[in-house]
Amino acid sequence: MALLGNLRKNSVVLITVIGMALFAFVISGVFDGKGYTSQEAIGVVNDEDLSIEEFRNRVDFLQSSYNMSTSNAVNSVWEQTLRTYVLKSQFKLSGVDSGRDHIESILSENPNFNSDPRFLNDAGIFDIDKFIDLVVELKTTNIESYEQWKNQELVFQNQSNEKIYFDLIKSGINFSYKDGEFEYKLQNDIVDIEYVQIPFSSIPDSLITLKKSEVEKYIKSNESDYKVDASRSINYVLFDENPSEDDEKNTKKILQSFLIERKEYNDVSKLQETIPSLSTAKNISEFINSNSEIGFDSIYVPKGSLPTDDANLLFNLNKNQIYGPYLDGEFFKVSRMLDKKKGGNARASHILISYKGSQNAPTQVSRSKEEARKEARRLQNLVRSNPDSFTSLAFEFSDGPSKTSGGDLGFFQEGQMVKPFSDYVFSNRVGSIGLVESDFGFHVIKIVAKEDLVLLASIAIKNIPSDETTDRTFNLATKFEINLSKNNDISELAKENNYDLKSVSDVKILDDNLPGLPNQRRLVQWLFSDDVKVNSYKRFDLSSGGYIIAQISNVVNEGLTSVDNATLTAVPKVRNQKKAEIIIKQNRKIKSLEELASANNTVIKKALALNQKSGTVSGAGREPLVVGIAFGTELNNISDLIIGENGIYKIKVTKKEKSSDLETYSSYKNQLLSSRSLSQSTLYQSIKESAEVVDNRSTYY
Repeated sequence: MALLGNLRKNSVVLITVIGMALFAFVISGVFDGKGYTSQEAIGVVNDEDLSIEEFRNRVDFLQSSYNMSTSNAVNSVWEQTLRTYVLKSQFKLSGVDSGRDHIESILSENPNFNSDPRFLNDAGIFDIDKFIDLVVELKTTNIESYEQWKNQELVFQNQSNEKIYFDLIKSGINFSYKDGEFEYKLQNDIVDIEYVQIPFSSIPDSLITLKKSEVEKYIKSNESDYKVDASRSINYVLFDENPSEDDEKNTKKILQSFLIERKEYNDVSKLQETIPSLSTAKNISEFINSNSEIGFDSIYVPKGSLPTDDANLLFNLNKNQIYGPYLDGEFFKVSRMLDKKKGGNARASHILISYKGSQNAPTQVSRSKEEARKEARRLQNLVRSNPDSFTSLAFEFSDGPSKTSGGDLGFFQEGQMVKPFSDYVFSNRVGSIGLVESDFGFHVIKIVAKEDLVLLASIAIKNIPSDETTDRTFNLATKFEINLSKNNDISELAKENNYDLKSVSDVKILDDNLPGLPNQRRLVQWLFSDDVKVNSYKRFDLSSGGYIIAQISNVVNEGLTSVDNATLTAVPKVRNQKKAEIIIKQNRKIKSLEELASANNTVIKKALALNQKSGTVSGAGREPLVVGIAFGTELNNISDLIIGENGIYKIKVTKKEKSSDLETYSSYKNQLLSSRSLSQSTLYQSIKESAEVVDNRSTYY
């Protein structure tokens, strides 16, 4: 529902909360860029320690503020920290050092700050002095938020430094008209060839004998292509604590007991009292809260929010009718229909025209209230004359955050929007186009859809295993583990016991969630322990209940890949090298294309209009070396045998055509200039790869 943005009620409060959440990470001395120091290091970049204390603080913030998993938070902070330290030396070499004015610019452009009333002057413009006053106040009233601001200030400063640095790099990348001319010729100079291809597949693999040493030599000579990180592979058996059929029957039996009134003796009153059922309870919220594991929810819901298998039956219940038990996620439920609200859920789009002084108006808006009203009426008339134009008009003219979605606000209920907006939507039919005024400005509204809502009262009991089921699962897992200690073959043991054996390959040292196995950080840490090896095994708890018994099936250490792991990459390359030697030896003395084609039971092919930019030969695929030799061969001459990507070639150049000169090569120069945007990521990756990095994350997480 983020699309609703500033239209939501109490939006000022919401913005304030968001702003303070940022302060919790984001508000120093002020703008001094100083961080924490620690004796411990989460890593080292170019001989500079990365503080574990600072790292942990930032990880904790992401987890608490954004509900991130530990692994995602750790990886996110690591990448950000690594980028900061990798680029730091570059900033120093280039003299880049942003100051207060740069950070002020960042803050003034951030809606979480420039729309916060605490930081606005009388003209409604962000005032950096007001912001600094709050930071100074935090130093004495909320030291935790103050210290956390220091971290965020450093982030802002790094962002500013990066922008300055990469802008400098970008401005330094330029191309001359000569470069444009060269690019033009690469694309437009052409050559035609006739060629014979002898594919590597013409020689059966069975005729090629490969030595392990030959593949190893190839891998070492191309080590950049065959570097691998440390990884592990496992086989495992799951022992889930899933509720048994008897467990589910007992849960349903409990739920069904709430559908019947019963008599119960009250020891206090000494009387037989009637205990109401779900259908007869007069105080339904009290009844639900007393008997259900999920409290009473008075919110009306659309059909789409109900469990798929039971949605139709639930949605079409008559008032006070009962349905269930049915399964909804982890809970069995019985439900009573309390009420239906026709058209209670509405979907609308809007075009917001704000004015200077309206709530949360963008800083660039300078129009008066009357000018905004006239503009809104103009757009309303345009939409009424052509309703299909609404989306494009919203993209172009709306001042609200929903403009990026064509004004679409999604579904909402009464009371979720500001009152004038809500009143119009729920008082008019689908398709209506209207104009209303709110504190945010003028809204051109189009009602897109409406749907009915229902209010259900549900007793819910979680579908959990009984103690008997839990004990049985534990005993099965323990027995399996004991037997594994005897024969040490999890595959064979799983087959004997008719258990489902599963596998996970290529587990990395910082992995957390494995396929089908969430929250298994302890298992991963064990996999990379010094004392484990192939066939080592261990039992671990499942977060969902139950156990996993895992056995290591493969260990790959950091370095160059092994021959066994290169069967799909290096082995074919080496095999093709040997095939090339055979083909060349057999055909070395043949001079003409005709003779070569005849000797190899193939045909002469043509490839027209080859250019150096693509490097592709029609009928053969991508063959940049063949194309390059074609451009270097004189007209009507025949090349020597060429070792290509897909086979051996001999070519004859039949036509060469140089592109005609142009008056200007500016368009081709501009093509090169447009590619500069790629330079930032490419440059950073290059700097990162050249940096000396020690990663200690696995020691602490």
